[in-house]
Amino acid sequence: MATKEEDLSMYRNIGIIAHIDAGKTTTSEAILYRTGLKHKIDLVKGDTGGATTDWMEQEKERGITITSAAVTAHWKGHKINIIDTPGHIDFTAEVERSLRVLDGAVVVFDGKMGVEAQSETVWRQADKYGVPRICFVNKINQIGGDFYKSLDSIRKRLSKNAFAIHLPIGFEKDICGVVDLLDMKAYTYKEYADHELTVGEIPADMLDKAKQYRSMLVEEAVQADEELMNKFFEEGEEAISVDELKRALRKRVIDGQFYLVTGGDGRGVIVEKVLDLVADFLPAPTDIPAILGKNPKTGEDIVRHSDANEPLTALAFKIATDPFVGKLIFVRVYSGKLAAGSYILNATTGNKERVGRLVRMFADKREDIQEIGAGDIAAVVGLKDTTTGTTLCDPAHPIHLESIEFPEPPVSIAVEPKSKADQEKMGIGLGKLAEEDPTFKVHTDEETGQTIISGMGELHLDIIIDRLKREFNVECNTGEPQVAYRETIRGTAEGHGFHKKQSGGRGQYGDVWVKFEPNEPGKGFEFIDQIKGGVVPQEYRKPTMEGIEETLTGGVIAGYPVLDVKATLYDGSYHDVDSSELAFHLAGVLATREGIKKANPVLLEPVMKIEITTPEDFMGDVIGDLNSRRGRIDEMEDRENGIKIIKGFVPLANMFGYTSDLRGMSQGRAASTMELHGYEEVPPNIANEIIEKRNSK
Repeated sequence: MATKEEDLSMYRNIGIIAHIDAGKTTTSEAILYRTGLKHKIDLVKGDTGGATTDWMEQEKERGITITSAAVTAHWKGHKINIIDTPGHIDFTAEVERSLRVLDGAVVVFDGKMGVEAQSETVWRQADKYGVPRICFVNKINQIGGDFYKSLDSIRKRLSKNAFAIHLPIGFEKDICGVVDLLDMKAYTYKEYADHELTVGEIPADMLDKAKQYRSMLVEEAVQADEELMNKFFEEGEEAISVDELKRALRKRVIDGQFYLVTGGDGRGVIVEKVLDLVADFLPAPTDIPAILGKNPKTGEDIVRHSDANEPLTALAFKIATDPFVGKLIFVRVYSGKLAAGSYILNATTGNKERVGRLVRMFADKREDIQEIGAGDIAAVVGLKDTTTGTTLCDPAHPIHLESIEFPEPPVSIAVEPKSKADQEKMGIGLGKLAEEDPTFKVHTDEETGQTIISGMGELHLDIIIDRLKREFNVECNTGEPQVAYRETIRGTAEGHGFHKKQSGGRGQYGDVWVKFEPNEPGKGFEFIDQIKGGVVPQEYRKPTMEGIEETLTGGVIAGYPVLDVKATLYDGSYHDVDSSELAFHLAGVLATREGIKKANPVLLEPVMKIEITTPEDFMGDVIGDLNSRRGRIDEMEDRENGIKIIKGFVPLANMFGYTSDLRGMSQGRAASTMELHGYEEVPPNIANEIIEKRNSK
């Protein structure tokens, strides 16, 4: 049943986020089936590969979600925009950009594993954007599935403020429903694919446990409201009505830092209870704080509310290439209305753009609409210069929202087309893929002329090559994966840049003294102007800075970008006639080359945070192998059934092909996840080898 378009309190913009293989796409499928968008349920693995939100060929083949698919559904008068995001660490940017525009999220956990490494990563990302969440413990119907152990791991590893709102009835294969702690009723089914839940009394053997968990819930809920708390202490738990309990819990969930937990078989009818939680407890666009932006011209703060009558403010959070309509730009409207055929301002470029068409997405299907208002999500066709993180707004009321920042990709490979005919197609294909994915970069190596592509991991680049072949019909050869090394300095030194040329007529003259020192990690390049008395005129200081920055980008010891350097321009001289911007630019280059070489430059390498899950039998081999890869173990913990968790850090350079090596040494029973931890200094002997190899090219 559709809801009134203008009733924002009935909108929900939610994401479904999880560790890889927790079953979130299956849960999404069940939600679509229950809300009437699908007439049958497709299982993701070992089935026909027909998951609606996994619409790319690679997703169907690999059983993983790569792009976040936007789907609109309706439930009990609520309009729910659902974004199903990837769980694999290589596609973490997809999760990041989706969370930025969501109002709430359902976090899915594997009931056999509890909280896993990537569960923690997506949880931290949701914390970063202040996204209220509810938790769904999936797969508790499978062997080893345990709701209570999973709830315990959520409370230990993520937040002690996680409380059950439903308790499962049955255990493992006998799971057949839940006890709802709000109305103290049992909701059961005979088969997971039943069309509706049967409401009845709580099984006698669960009554005490249900009362105990409900008391905990009520005690937490009343903290949202002083009046309710007084009522609770004076008259007891029985005096709190179901409606009062709901309102109080909703306030706590929306305030953040409080999480309701349910569980079940994510394929089936039980997801109706998850949908009820989404409708009852996750925020509407009207519940979230007003969005803050800046006036692009004056830099003044501007506040925009979720109101269709305010000027248009929207954020482009995803770009996809659709085989039928071309470039689709997914947007979240924060205020005002976005209409098909209207002209809008791209606040990033300062140019006006025309909205060609507006489409409501149902994963790979679409429906044309005339306009969307505040609080809604849809896709736009026809925008030329819009990229991920672009603010779109009313030309008469410009606003710039904070953009979305993504990590630099640490893995690179060289690609070359197999034939001349593929050359142009490869360039177009890579350009479109880079437009879609801000963590995928393309550049040409100036020395070798090779095309280099960079991504977040081997799987990420595999998928890119695969998409080039399927979507753009480009056959290409690839080189070995390369690590994105960086350089920095450990000491302080001065560099003198003196550029003088006399060749008849006007000459060139630039003279600068620059002090180089380490900056705080992560702070990047910082330029400080300490010129006194005009020994270097104002107009030559910026070109000097640009010369320094350009040299740092190209590296000094091995050609890799230099990170976290503070450069202070403190002295120099100029010539009335011969000095020019170019001369000082070149002087900046010379000062940098000299100064960095004297400031104890070192090579840095990307280090990955790794978590390995392995049966105890293979633990010795796994640890030995990790040590041989220069890994260091941070902690180890025991899980059920002789499973060990090993956490540590290991240089990316030693981890190519690790997934298949790990499978080989554990008879296919161990698994691992990796994410970029940061950059660390390369040991001198290895650094020398890398520098020699790089400089001999």
